[in-house]
Amino acid sequence: MKSDLFPALEDIVFADKSADDIESEIITLYEGISGRTLAKGDPVRLFLEAIILVIIQQRALIDYSAKQNLLAYAEGSYLDHIGALLNVTRLDASHAMTTLRFTLSDIQPTLIIIPEGIRASPGGGNILFATTESVEIPAGERYVEVTAQCTLAGTQGNGYIAGQIRRLVDPFPYEMTVANVTESYGGTDIENDENYRERIQEAPESFSTAGPTGAYEYWARSAHQGIIDVAIIGPPEIPPGNVNIYPLMIGGDMPTQEILEAVYDVCNAEDKRPDTDFVHVLAPDPVEFELNVSYWIDRKRATQAAMIQRAVEEAVTGWVTWQRSKLGCDINPSELNHRMVAAGAKRTEITSPEFVVLEPQQLAVMTVKTLTLGGLEDG
Repeated sequence: MKSDLFPALEDIVFADKSADDIESEIITLYEGISGRTLAKGDPVRLFLEAIILVIIQQRALIDYSAKQNLLAYAEGSYLDHIGALLNVTRLDASHAMTTLRFTLSDIQPTLIIIPEGIRASPGGGNILFATTESVEIPAGERYVEVTAQCTLAGTQGNGYIAGQIRRLVDPFPYEMTVANVTESYGGTDIENDENYRERIQEAPESFSTAGPTGAYEYWARSAHQGIIDVAIIGPPEIPPGNVNIYPLMIGGDMPTQEILEAVYDVCNAEDKRPDTDFVHVLAPDPVEFELNVSYWIDRKRATQAAMIQRAVEEAVTGWVTWQRSKLGCDINPSELNHRMVAAGAKRTEITSPEFVVLEPQQLAVMTVKTLTLGGLEDG
């Protein structure tokens, strides 16, 4: 299947795999050579139909294999090999991070060392968070905070709110408690095909230093596999010599400070940044809106009302996700109306939001959602 990254490219077919076309071609060829017509139950026809099934499978395999040499169609390991041609490797899964606070039951008269690698768990599974460095609780102090990393890469370490990670796993000579003071975040699975495909397409931009917009986009996206979009703002919008970089995370999430620092470290490296550029990495500017929509269902489809309601709700959720999946995506109620009608709504009344044009670094963020079924209407 062709990627949505290349909407202007027409679909290409390397081998026709239509069962009807192949059957017609083979039967016609045989009848022309033999000079006899094959009836439906003719043993020769039955034999040829068995061969036709093999030919269809081979044609499908030929078509698929050939497409895996094209960036628009390649997937999995095939895409990895295309990336290797441009020295672009798929980003590995990353580990979720959090901040742990270790608290002594009693203040001690001597310095206490919390070693690197001591682990804490939310309990009830194999999720563990290990400290990334050794820290000290000074004499007379009660607690210390330290960054900890999930021992398993991937998204399973995300979302543990403050206080959930409170079970100390490793033995310690002093009685103390542990708890996370920040929600765990930043864990991502191995980079998906679409994100990787887009970075491969942008790879030629990296052959230059990060002066061009495309080069900054490429290096910024390379900083973390959770970055789904990047906006680059330079002169004349901002003073000469400055570059503002706005990364957006998967799901429309705002980047954490750690992500911003990671992007800065990559894009500000001496071998990537022109000497005359001052790099600034910032979170996108949120543009908040309220969603207040009513819709009606055609009375003729009353028996399908429950199914239509679910479809409309999914359409609205999809629209909200679409709005947050790209920076600078205008707040577009026309697209919302289109999706709701396509899902089965007879008509809609969108009280809010109104159409709003966004700047490249802005992100549409819904704050309130009110979706009301107005009832059935004659159509």
